[in-house]
Amino acid sequence: MAILNHVQSVLQFVFEGAARIFTPDKDIYPATGLLPFEGDPYDKRNQSG
Repeated sequence: MAILNHVQSVLQFVFEGAARIFTPDKDIYPATGLLPFEGDPYDKRNQSG
């Protein structure tokens, strides 16, 4: 009987892991879209020194 309980716990562990992998994400991120670049591009010629 102990062997059956062990096998059941192993199978439950495997199936719960598979369920976590293949279920859709629950993360809710805001839709930001495309954001414009607001900085200056790197250019060696503009550096003094």
